[in-house]
Amino acid sequence: MNVPAALSPASPLDPPSCELILQRLSHPVLALGADGSVTYANAAAEASFGGWIIGLNIRDLFSGFAPAAADRGRSSPMILTTKEHVSFDARLAPLGEDSFVVDLRLANEGRETAIAADLDDLTGLAKRNMFMRHLAAALARGEGSAVAVHCLDLDRFKMINDTLGHGIGDLLLKKVADRLASACRKGDVVARLGGDEFVVLQHGVRETADAEKLAARIVDLVGRTYVLSGHTINIGVSVGVALQGDVTQARDLLRNGDLALYEAKRAGRGRYRLFETGMDDLLQRRRETEIDLRRALALKQFELNFQPFLDLSDDRCIGFEALLRWKHPVRGYIPPLEFISLAEENGLIVKIGEWVLRTACQEAATWPGEIIVAVNVSPIQFKADTLLDTVMSALKRSGLSAHRLEIEITEGALLDDTDNVLRTLAALRDIGVKISMDDFGTGYSSLSYLQKFPFNKIKIDRSFIANANADSEAILRAVAGLGASLGMAITAEGVETAEQLARIRDERCTHVQGYLTGRPMAAHLVADFLTRPDQDPKGDPR
Repeated sequence: MNVPAALSPASPLDPPSCELILQRLSHPVLALGADGSVTYANAAAEASFGGWIIGLNIRDLFSGFAPAAADRGRSSPMILTTKEHVSFDARLAPLGEDSFVVDLRLANEGRETAIAADLDDLTGLAKRNMFMRHLAAALARGEGSAVAVHCLDLDRFKMINDTLGHGIGDLLLKKVADRLASACRKGDVVARLGGDEFVVLQHGVRETADAEKLAARIVDLVGRTYVLSGHTINIGVSVGVALQGDVTQARDLLRNGDLALYEAKRAGRGRYRLFETGMDDLLQRRRETEIDLRRALALKQFELNFQPFLDLSDDRCIGFEALLRWKHPVRGYIPPLEFISLAEENGLIVKIGEWVLRTACQEAATWPGEIIVAVNVSPIQFKADTLLDTVMSALKRSGLSAHRLEIEITEGALLDDTDNVLRTLAALRDIGVKISMDDFGTGYSSLSYLQKFPFNKIKIDRSFIANANADSEAILRAVAGLGASLGMAITAEGVETAEQLARIRDERCTHVQGYLTGRPMAAHLVADFLTRPDQDPKGDPR
């Protein structure tokens, strides 16, 4: 710690060993300027007050402080009480012309820390109130762009907490807190706002790159594997970063960090994003979209398009994937990427998903022969615990045979509550519904899920088709071989060129889906496509 001006060689505490002695004391010691601002704090004071307190005013920490009570030349006792009613026996002694030393001893025996109400019981980190005081003090010092706020949210923590228990969840939070502390420099403040939400106040930010380096370090350290009570755990962290710039209010800087965090989470797991001015507009647009989304189902603004998939053994269309479209009366067609995640977050996806299943089954019931309809199901629909009833009702009302319905799930559905999802999938399979794993190869544990459940089909993610390199071809070949050995059909998604089609034929994929073999089409065009499959139907209205 740098020796403050109040403890410079010109001060009465002149010996070089003075600071070392203060650092070793087990009780808090502060040095104050004439205005009551903290110019020095020993290690015990930093631990008691949750980190960086240099620059804070002692009136922000205690009530009843009066510097005038210290007569020049002698020390004065007083009682100092925190806002949480923790009392200290304090001795205030003059130090130089306009500074003081405050020696603090707990007046209430049995209290483990001076400001326990400001420290998180589980991790020992600062809580929100203390963090906001530190942030307000940093902004008041007028550091320009010298501070940054990093808002953090753990990825997949709820799944760990639910599946392994709260005891393991608590151990994980402690380890995360330790890693955050090790990622930061001395003087930075790490706080836990609640649950799996953390925040870091970074000092000494000279340029944007300084904040980015810390954010990247946090993503790396927190994302490394944990071994807790015999469990190997992998999580990630999303980070939103806000630099001070022209912001003068603590709540505004924290809000900017929250907006950046939201964008980081939208970008995917284990990401960080810096706040940008346009994020306010994005948030407003999101709010408007959510309001409109709540009306869309009642106003019948949703519709389904159907994209064919072909059997490569005879190039015959054997089914269609139902694709949800939202035709907004003002904005036109809104891309699914813009509203599906929003519908999942606010729970609307359950009602929307029920409509999709009913409509898709009704349309498929009019198709000839054994043509299949494939419907994507969100992880949220499994959580609602009504999916089985919804499927059975849709089949009964439409008269569609169960074996002509295919449910597509992504690994995300299995991550949150694997046992419950597998039970639901088994029940669907028992009534004859086909089950497909979508976007295979992009998740953490795709192979392990193939051991737990006999899927009817694996859909290889389009990224392995688009990237024609040695690695993607090796993965394509391995997955196709795996599917053949397990008796599972393999669909290659996103096939757009003749070269890609030739490649997946060579690798023994069984089915193909993509713009080359058929674009998404309106329901009334399906019958025409089935009679003239060589004709390119009218495509996706987007």
